[in-house]
Amino acid sequence: MFGRSGYPQGNYGNPGTRGLVSRLGAPLIIGLVIFGFSYFQYCNTKSYNEYLGIEQHVSLTPEQEIAMGLQSLPMMVQQYGGLDPDQRGQNLVKTVGKKLVQNSVAAKTPYQYDFHLLADQETVNAFALPGGQVFITRALLARLQNEDQLAGVLGHEIGHVIGRHSGERMSKEGLLSGLANAVGIALGDYGAAQMAQQAAALIGLKYGRDQELQSDELGVKFMLDSKYNPEAMIDVMEILKQASGGSSQDEFTSTHPDPDNRKEKIRAAIDKYKK
Repeated sequence: MFGRSGYPQGNYGNPGTRGLVSRLGAPLIIGLVIFGFSYFQYCNTKSYNEYLGIEQHVSLTPEQEIAMGLQSLPMMVQQYGGLDPDQRGQNLVKTVGKKLVQNSVAAKTPYQYDFHLLADQETVNAFALPGGQVFITRALLARLQNEDQLAGVLGHEIGHVIGRHSGERMSKEGLLSGLANAVGIALGDYGAAQMAQQAAALIGLKYGRDQELQSDELGVKFMLDSKYNPEAMIDVMEILKQASGGSSQDEFTSTHPDPDNRKEKIRAAIDKYKK
């Protein structure tokens, strides 16, 4: 634009703009820029999960997920005391896991599924790495009473793989971290930044619980596809509850949903897929 003198007017010549910058302050402007960049980056990570028929915010390719899982495999095995030397137990875990894959939509995915029994006799846990590496500890396997319950545990973990939950979490955690940093910079307050980080962590936990419930539902579907009794997954919830001391955890601050809440969702999934 040109002023009355005919010369171009830059922002340096606009007292209104200078006043706005002064009022807002550089930290707030920088915070807004970080906010915008983080949100833009998150929105542009959307991809379509053809196996679930949903849009997801995942930037990783299946090949990258597989590579990440295989790279992390040795470290995870070491962290849980190595592979369990009981070959019979290893074979059982692999047989049930492969049966679930072969009889479900998992067989159509590009992921490289493998199932491992870890030697840890203290930690009651099961988990999956991106790309198809699935684990269960000896401590959890020892608490299970039958093959159907094992199928419930492994089916749930396969659900995490197909649901691409690790990729989703990575994308959302990047957004939340960026937003928390933006708040801290904009307010110029370390305490405010800490509060923002804590709020971001709580949002992330909620998102994780939604993933757990989705994996429960997928696990029920996979169990039915392989002729396992899905009611056994409800028994697994009781086993997990007893392993935590027999008392329900606070649902909002827990990484996983309350076992009793999960039971209701599992029953709903059984009714849904048995029809």
